[in-house]
Amino acid sequence: MKILKSLTLLLTMLIAFSTISMATMNSAKEINSDADDALNTFYKEVKGSKKYLEHAKAYLVIPDIKEVGFFVGGKYGEGALRVGNSTKAYYSITSASMGFQMGAQMYSMIIAFTSDAALNKFLLLEDDEWETDVDGKIAIAEWNSKEELDDVDFDDDMVAFVFDSKGMMGSFTMEGTKFERIKP
Repeated sequence: MKILKSLTLLLTMLIAFSTISMATMNSAKEINSDADDALNTFYKEVKGSKKYLEHAKAYLVIPDIKEVGFFVGGKYGEGALRVGNSTKAYYSITSASMGFQMGAQMYSMIIAFTSDAALNKFLLLEDDEWETDVDGKIAIAEWNSKEELDDVDFDDDMVAFVFDSKGMMGSFTMEGTKFERIKP
């Protein structure tokens, strides 16, 4: 009985933390500044990453994704869609999950659009929302520290790079992720 009360309390705290962090929207200036910082970290950590992004049609920089879970979980982050070095729009990423999971983490993500078709599909969002599990496939990039990113061919229209991770999250879950255009 005591364990059940502890789990209920922990779940309540988890939901409250997720709701509070997801409800706060940053200003455009804050999102751009955080995106610039994330890009600088990405360029330092991954050889050839700057050149790779220069050849992409566009890229979505989400500098601070917060993810928490204890059987039920979620994640949220806000970012800037860049074409060249110019911000064209702002987006949020929201995800809900259910299953065996526990932990909390923060990380940065960049999604590079390498084809006009993928970028246009993302830009022409119906109702300003895009769900990855229904409308598109994003490949998670894998590379090693000895190779330069611009030498790697991912063979996908959208490639995600996850970096600057803090915390720990273990999961085996069912998850849905949604990108939504925001106006900070």
